[in-house]
Amino acid sequence: MDPKPETRNLPLITRLKLCLLSIITNLCMHPDGTVNRFLEDLIVTKSAANPTPVEGVKSYDVSIDPDRELWFRVFVPAVSTSGKLPLVLYYHGGGFSFNSPDSGPYDGLCRRFARMIPAVVVSASYRLTPENKYPSQYDDGIDGLKFLDDERNRKSLPENADLQRCFVSGDSAGGNLAHQVCIRASQNKFQQIKVIGLVALQPFFGGEERTASELSPENWRGLTLYQTDFYWRALMPVDGGWDRDNEVINVSGPRAMDISGVDFPATLVVVGGRDILQDWQRKYYEWLKKLGKEARLEEYRYMFHGFYAFTELDEATHVISVIKDFVNNQINKMKYSKRF
Repeated sequence: MDPKPETRNLPLITRLKLCLLSIITNLCMHPDGTVNRFLEDLIVTKSAANPTPVEGVKSYDVSIDPDRELWFRVFVPAVSTSGKLPLVLYYHGGGFSFNSPDSGPYDGLCRRFARMIPAVVVSASYRLTPENKYPSQYDDGIDGLKFLDDERNRKSLPENADLQRCFVSGDSAGGNLAHQVCIRASQNKFQQIKVIGLVALQPFFGGEERTASELSPENWRGLTLYQTDFYWRALMPVDGGWDRDNEVINVSGPRAMDISGVDFPATLVVVGGRDILQDWQRKYYEWLKKLGKEARLEEYRYMFHGFYAFTELDEATHVISVIKDFVNNQINKMKYSKRF
């Protein structure tokens, strides 16, 4: 693997993109807790699936549940090997309120994952807040995994997708969702799927107490405190009864779910040194280690929240090589364990 890059000073194009992203996001977020979907649809780019390989990867869409408008996009790399490829189930970020598998940045990100790992990548949709409150997103997340496990739906994936080498992954809110899906997966008896790894890219966690990283203006590129508070309020159930120390938001906090006896997969936690959420992400990693779970922490010292989507940054490419290394290590461990 190449040495880890350290981009101390962000390129002008990156700073301009971050400024524009913040303006657009704030314009779409109304003080009454609603989201301006009309404005979002006008501004956010969408990418259609393409059966013709683009950058070495073809894609197509599959409906899961039309009533809930649940679907996923499958990315299949054009690789020369005839062997099986790992399956990566991916949940997009956006504070549970924005984005979908066909959002331009996520179409491009999952395409890079598929090509560079390589793997069959399934980018799954889920119902968004504030129109759909908790637990809609988590129900949709596990239902996507159940759909893939159902033998009747096997034709929705390419033949070389190895369901026994499945990795659940996500960024930001999708990282939070991926964590909860792995817990729910441990409580289900799957026939085809075996989850052997979790990739949490700057997962969206929080709590009642403000951390140092949340209070530092240096970390407010890519995500701000105002935005995180909006997202948590939008997620909380209509009947209330929540604060930010519940087990869904503060997953490693005082009311955390006890997963010490849970068959929880090995976890890669990616942290940015200028991410508002970094303190919560480190707490999550330390909590997993304390409970005896296999976990790896990868930090990019100068990176902000969502850096992996900015292709002009060397770190955005390097992090995929880190994920590739994690995937291969878990597959090799699985092979070794079967020999003995």
